[in-house]
Amino acid sequence: MSELIRIPAPDGVAPAAAYTHVVMGTGRFVAVSGQLALDEDGKLVGEGDPAAQARQVFENLRRCLAAAGATFDDVVKLTFFVTDMAHMPAIRAARDAHLSPDRLPAASAVQVAALVRPEFLMEIEAYAVVSE
Repeated sequence: MSELIRIPAPDGVAPAAAYTHVVMGTGRFVAVSGQLALDEDGKLVGEGDPAAQARQVFENLRRCLAAAGATFDDVVKLTFFVTDMAHMPAIRAARDAHLSPDRLPAASAVQVAALVRPEFLMEIEAYAVVSE
């Protein structure tokens, strides 16, 4: 695992409750494309259910990170694309099942008009840094 440094509240910046403002480290950079709530056969998981979709998305992220030799401990940035900000509590619950609250990455949440298909409620991408 890379040695990551987290700065939750830089001087002059209000502390964040659900993410870390700055995360830095040295090592191999890993970018994971936005993941959707698709199972290994490409079938939608949790139509209309943000909690089920969030759990599947985080499982897909876990598998993608593992393929690169990374874990959620190596994640430095998550970006959440959601069709409705009301889905954020479900996303945070799924995230919290994989990430320790004292090791949260930097994060951004963006509400979008649509994703690639209307049944998708969210897409989440991750950046990680893994030791060489």
